Amino acid sequence: MSHWLLKSEPESYSWDDLVRDGGTEWDGVRNNAAAAHLRAMRPGDRALIYHSGKEKAAVGVAEVTRGPRKDGDEGNWVSVAIKPIAQLPHPVTLAAMKAEPALAALPMLRQSRLSVSPVGDAEWAAIERMAAR
Repeated sequence: MSHWLLKSEPESYSWDDLVRDGGTEWDGVRNNAAAAHLRAMRPGDRALIYHSGKEKAAVGVAEVTRGPRKDGDEGNWVSVAIKPIAQLPHPVTLAAMKAEPALAALPMLRQSRLSVSPVGDAEWAAIERMAAR
């Protein structure tokens, strides 16, 4: 199982929206690097849902329920389907992530504009520990 981080503006689509809907198509990603990460996703992978904008925090865990498929008529864009698994006990803020040495290599911190990025196993475990505090 691989781990990912999916960013969303909560005003556009939030964790609460995902829970209400019971799942969604993660589409509309129009960045080549982020789309490459979507292409690598497989059913059963887990993803942190991260609220960008004012909130700047990981707030929940979702599961990829369907791998990549074509998104739109133009370009080589893809989407995946996800469903909510659990809200994090405590949001993990961007400031907390930046202050955590175990997350120093987290791709989201190095390429902050990417809306989809991988999360390593050790980084995932560190974020789970942070969320439990």
